[in-house]
Amino acid sequence: MRRRENTGRNTPSISPDGKRGDWSTVKTLLPYLWAYKWRVLLALSFLVGAKLANVGVPLVLKSLVDKLTFNPAHPASVMVLPVGILVAYGALRLSTTMFTELREFVFAKVTQRAVRTIALQVFRHLHALSLRFHLNRQTGGMTRDIERGTRAVSSLVSYALFSIVPTLLEISLVLIYLSTHYDIWFSLITVTALTTYIVFTISVTEWRTSFRRTMNELDSKANTKAIDSLINYETVKYFGNEDYEARRYDEGLQHYESAAVKSQSSLSLLNTGQSMIIATAVSLILWRATQGVIDGKMSLGDLVLVNAFMIQLYIPLHFLGVLYREIKQSLADMERLFSLLDQNREIADAEGARALTINHAEGGEICFQHVDFSYEPNRQILFDVNFTIAAGTTTAVVGHSGSGKSTLSRLLFRFYDIQSGAITIDGQDLRMVTQSSVRSAIGIVPQDTVLFNDTIEYNIAYGKPGSTKEEIVAVAKAAYIHEFIESLPEGYATMVGERGLKLSGGEKQRVAIARTLLKNPSILIFDEATSALDSRSEQMIQAQLKEIARHRTSLVIAHRLSTIIDAQQILVMDKGHIVERGTHPQLLALQGAYAQMWARQQSKKTQTSEELDEAGDSDFLIDETDRQLAGA
Repeated sequence: MRRRENTGRNTPSISPDGKRGDWSTVKTLLPYLWAYKWRVLLALSFLVGAKLANVGVPLVLKSLVDKLTFNPAHPASVMVLPVGILVAYGALRLSTTMFTELREFVFAKVTQRAVRTIALQVFRHLHALSLRFHLNRQTGGMTRDIERGTRAVSSLVSYALFSIVPTLLEISLVLIYLSTHYDIWFSLITVTALTTYIVFTISVTEWRTSFRRTMNELDSKANTKAIDSLINYETVKYFGNEDYEARRYDEGLQHYESAAVKSQSSLSLLNTGQSMIIATAVSLILWRATQGVIDGKMSLGDLVLVNAFMIQLYIPLHFLGVLYREIKQSLADMERLFSLLDQNREIADAEGARALTINHAEGGEICFQHVDFSYEPNRQILFDVNFTIAAGTTTAVVGHSGSGKSTLSRLLFRFYDIQSGAITIDGQDLRMVTQSSVRSAIGIVPQDTVLFNDTIEYNIAYGKPGSTKEEIVAVAKAAYIHEFIESLPEGYATMVGERGLKLSGGEKQRVAIARTLLKNPSILIFDEATSALDSRSEQMIQAQLKEIARHRTSLVIAHRLSTIIDAQQILVMDKGHIVERGTHPQLLALQGAYAQMWARQQSKKTQTSEELDEAGDSDFLIDETDRQLAGA
């Protein structure tokens, strides 16, 4: 049922060590730029125009100097101001700037749209990857890779198309002129210097690229440690490990510092070598030009022309190495970005998959048919799990931690595919319908609620984006959180903080219940939905949840057995197997695992109630009883 995601791109060539080649990265980028081909072609035409005007400036300057140079053959000739040449010189200077700015204006949208498209595609692709990928990823390093990669797209286009290409074009035009108008030595010196320069630059830069890759990896690792530490701020404080976290972060920075020093040292070597090559070439060119003037083979205008050519070439040629290095660095950054797109979608819609159809008014019928599942090949979680939840009924699943209860909800959302068997809703295999339709039909209130760092209103409205304020308030009242929200200074506009840390566990749980109510799904999953609530709130919420579940198919994952005694079916799981099933009275009559769990919890409740009477502080101890039962 699995297939590789079709991203609309040619499959890039990946080396055996898992790294892309530079050309592979460039080939991946080109389609994004070519989407605006007419803008690309127009920008290239402006680029050529700018370089032709730039090369024309020294030619006009030569004519001007020759016009003003004293001619011994005509000593009495009167000098006339060469207005036409001066106007041509100014026009060419203006044309160079004008064509360059037109090129930037025309191509700006191409670059920014490419950056936007790539960033959005990576973002969508990451959301399409399986839960397995996101459990293994390092958020800090991955976000840094995306940030550097998208920035590198703009840099690569700027350096390659607007710096390297114009420089090479200008060098070609100059070489053509020198070879057709002057001694062959001018062309030979220029070609030899260029060849030596390029070979030296590429060789040293290729050697230096490994330092850049190492710096990227170390930077990502250091950033990962920093973000992970800040996300777990409270845990760090609980154990007083601020210094320990600082040492871990500094250790990463130390490795980065070492790699950065190596990179900078090798850069100094590269710059020194490049300057020696350029200085030698320019000196030889000027020597030949000066000798030509002495010998009468060249005019002063020719000397000025050759010198102007060398100055015009010297500056971009000097930066050619810098640009090449920046291009290599940009390619290294983009390589990590595109490697995210190369991550295979473990869970993908089947070819021709249709939307899930709920055939019952009271929710769909859920069937697990002889399901085997393992997260890793050597660790099986579920063994031949087989049960049916009739439409409009509630099935509860109980068992010790690690028995596979929460795995059922993950499989129902199709975060993973099973190894054998089938999971169906109203007779439709989840692997044959679209994932989006499955997830839109199911709502969940998880045990550990994670909220967005936004307002309470935004987090409730996330259940159905675009909801009205009245709808949000209605579900907040149903979840018994409206009064609490109204008591806050900023009401529904209150920020909840990173992962909702500004709210208590019970408050976050009620927000989760409210947004699930707003989603109004056909199937409900409650994963210990009231575990973080006090006894009074739990009673109110439990009654509300029963009312909500009355007309829906519900799967309740519970530890506290007193919350699921009314379920039409109770499944008892142990080590991935369903060991018992039935209603609450039936399971008690079996005197098996469920009856033992019930007796244990009732015993704890009775013992704590006696202590309550002795202490006379019933409200506090009732809450304490609930917490103990929740952990049982």
